[in-house]
Amino acid sequence: MSIRVARILIPITAGLIALAGCSTSNKVGDLATGGAAADTASATAASPETTGSVVVTPAEPGPSGEPIAPLSKPGLLGDDPNDDVQRGKKYFRSNNFGLAEKSFRSAVEKHPRDAEAWVGLAASYDRLRRFDLADRAYAEAIRIVGPTTEILNDEGFSYMLRGDYGRAHKLLEQARAKDPENPYVQANLRLLEDSYRDGKAVQ
Repeated sequence: MSIRVARILIPITAGLIALAGCSTSNKVGDLATGGAAADTASATAASPETTGSVVVTPAEPGPSGEPIAPLSKPGLLGDDPNDDVQRGKKYFRSNNFGLAEKSFRSAVEKHPRDAEAWVGLAASYDRLRRFDLADRAYAEAIRIVGPTTEILNDEGFSYMLRGDYGRAHKLLEQARAKDPENPYVQANLRLLEDSYRDGKAVQ
């Protein structure tokens, strides 16, 4: 019996020792302080696919089929289907943008260094037509991971929603320059061209 308990306790103790070196900031105010610059630099210097608690991947098609809010591979955050980010994605896909905004806002309050949550919040604000707040959320995501292809793509779509096709085109071209083969960027550029040619606003 004591040998069995010892076998169980050894891996648990090893796991606790490994976690003892981990530290994260859960204060929203930390992003506004000077010390955040060092955190941002280290996050940006990380692997282009892994950015702290977020693994950034290309966007998925939104509720109407257009590529918008990016969805991540499972990472340190997002593994729990009931966490705020996953809830926000679920509400966003079902066009419940008010509840999506609430879930993503809760996520960034708890994990202010989670770029995926910031981008989800920005996309929700876009759909609620709160573009002033969307701009702030995109800016926070960029402070954490830099202007990734996915963020530039989503910002470009945001400006399409506003009818600012010039700025949308500029951002989408920047996204394409970073990843010429990205199908979501290509789809948004086609959508932009069609909207401009047909004179129809993107919904």
